[in-house]
Amino acid sequence: MDTGTAYGMTMGRPLEELALVGAGTPFGEVLRRYWHPIALSEKVTTRPTSIKVLGEDLVLFRTRKGVAGLLHPRCIHRGASLFYGGVEDEGIRCCYHGWVFTPDGQCIEQPCEPEMGVHRDRMRQPWYPVEELYGMVWAYLGPPDKKPVLPRYDVFENLAEGEIIITNDAGVGGGGPIELDFNWLQHWENVMDPFHVPILHARFSGEQFTPEMALIPEVEFSYTPTGVRSVQMRDLGERGRLRRVTEVMFPNVRVVASPKLSGGTTNMIGWVVPADDTSFRILTLARDTDPDFLRKLRATHDGKPWAELTADEHQSMPGDYEAQKSQGDISLHSEDHMTTTDQGIAMLRRMMAKQVRAVAAGTDPAGIIRDEKLAVVQIEGGNFFESAPESVRA
Repeated sequence: MDTGTAYGMTMGRPLEELALVGAGTPFGEVLRRYWHPIALSEKVTTRPTSIKVLGEDLVLFRTRKGVAGLLHPRCIHRGASLFYGGVEDEGIRCCYHGWVFTPDGQCIEQPCEPEMGVHRDRMRQPWYPVEELYGMVWAYLGPPDKKPVLPRYDVFENLAEGEIIITNDAGVGGGGPIELDFNWLQHWENVMDPFHVPILHARFSGEQFTPEMALIPEVEFSYTPTGVRSVQMRDLGERGRLRRVTEVMFPNVRVVASPKLSGGTTNMIGWVVPADDTSFRILTLARDTDPDFLRKLRATHDGKPWAELTADEHQSMPGDYEAQKSQGDISLHSEDHMTTTDQGIAMLRRMMAKQVRAVAAGTDPAGIIRDEKLAVVQIEGGNFFESAPESVRA
């Protein structure tokens, strides 16, 4: 008798308490306790842009005086979208009746009203705080009384002569879609899955990085005060050992060192920023002397960029996008069959659930900074080469 067929199978469900990001959802409220990079500064101009962050439709713009603003699009007067507004020195003017709102939502003009609106100071367009740092615009979408200090990162401080900060918002493979069309958690937790690298990025897609990355590593996972870390050891014979350290930091930071194995502490960090439950963006910062550093780092498939692959090549040489998107718009986590190599994923999910409980209890989740003196975050991820034992070198 045939057993184990798909007949009559029922589908599972996502871990909605961790995967969903809207206001009022468990992890959506965790995400709203942190600052998020939402755009490259160079792309925020006097032309308003529609942007979705954590399930909320917003309008992003820069005044003629250079101040960035992030407002709810529906004008509080009669509901026209501020996406169609005109940006001026002090704010954005609604196209319908000309009300002007500053970046922090203050109404400063009602041109059709006597005296430009006698009670205009009582009106406030819903808005969110923004700051600019490292060439990116950051937004805080949480409760005002819980707003933390905007973190800085040691790898981007104190640049050496000739070094620059490089910003990037390109999606998969650089040249791919800027907005990825599946749930953000499928990408973020992948950072704690070092075992997919020698399979997906070597055996299936050709040697995308280096021969060393095709070796199956010995891995130790550990909790940190701000997330989860993996330490991957690869034996390189007479060349010694490669100790590769990867981190995820709450709420959505990925610290992944160069897969091309440049040595030392990593010079780049990425943020997995949900647009909504089924789409997200990856924003990346790097420190280098070469403005083209991140583009040169992109993985290829038999020498071809991801965006140039045919449908047949996507099937025969799948990469991160194909593996993660094919899990579904939101993966059915209850159907996962976790094994020993999935320890990092399990630890991350447990720590995420812990942050949900912390926020529900009214306390700060991991990594929140309240003191400006402690604003610089230390990064430990990187590639570190260790000498071979003398017995191996002999």
